[in-house]
Amino acid sequence: MKITPFAGTALAALLTLSPAAQAHKLWLLPSHTVVSEAQWITVDASVSNDIFDVDRPFPLEGLSVTGPDGKEAPVDHRFEGHRRSSFDAELSEEGSYRITLFRPMYMAFYQLDGERHRRRGDSAEALLREIPEGAEEMRLSEVMNRLETFATVGAPSEFKPVGKGLELQPVTHPNDLYAGETALFRFLVDGEPAAGVEVEVVPGGSRYRDNHGALTATSDDNGEIKLQWPQAGRYHLEAAYSDDRAAHPKADGRRLQYMGTFEVLPL
Repeated sequence: MKITPFAGTALAALLTLSPAAQAHKLWLLPSHTVVSEAQWITVDASVSNDIFDVDRPFPLEGLSVTGPDGKEAPVDHRFEGHRRSSFDAELSEEGSYRITLFRPMYMAFYQLDGERHRRRGDSAEALLREIPEGAEEMRLSEVMNRLETFATVGAPSEFKPVGKGLELQPVTHPNDLYAGETALFRFLVDGEPAAGVEVEVVPGGSRYRDNHGALTATSDDNGEIKLQWPQAGRYHLEAAYSDDRAAHPKADGRRLQYMGTFEVLPL
C-alpha cells in the first residue's frame, strides 16, 4: 500500500505549509558522525532561524539513541540551557546509531472574544478540557515532529524502519555522503512509502549567506528523492506531510514533520 497526501479543505490552513514556510528550524547537531572506534559523542538540540546557530533550547522529551543491535544506547549529561539543550551518547560497538527526538502532540486552535488562540499538549482529552467556554471555530490537529541524526562506528550498518509517523529510510547510508555525489532517500509514513512529501535541504552557515541555498524535492510514488550534494559540510533536511489519519476522532487531521542533520564529506 502506498500512501498519498490528504487534500481536504479542513486541513488547508494548518497542514499544507511547506518546510520553507517554517521560520524557525528544529535541529540536532552531533559533534561527530563517523568515528573509527567506540567513544562518546555530544549532541546539541536547538530551535533557530539560522541553521546550526543556537537560539532556543529544544526539550529532550522523547529522546532515544538506538544502536546497531536495536537496543537503547546509554545517554548521559542531559542539559537544557538558555540557548540549547545537549546530551552525550555512548557509541560502544561497531555499526550505525539512530539518534532521535520524537514527540507526538496535539494542537488546538480557536477564537475567543474575536482573538485567535492556540494551545498544545500531549493528551487530546486534557487539551480539550482546557478550552475555555465561549470558544468558537475550534479545531484539533495531531502533530508528530521527528528530529534525527545518525552516527557510525567503523563499518556502517542498516537501519530498520520505526513504522510510526514520517521517517526517513536511508537507501544511501546517511554516514556515507560525499560532495558531488547523489544520495537516494526514501520517506515512509507509518511504515509505508509516501508520495508527495515536500523536502527542503539547507547547508549550515545560513547566517553568512544572502541566499539560504536551499535544495527542494518532492518524493515520488515510491517515496524517494534524489539529492546531489553541492559541497562538503553539514546540512539540515526538513520534510513535511499531511493526512487525515489522526488517532483522536475529534482531530481533523495530522501534520507530520521530519528534521534531519547530515554531514557530507569531501571526496
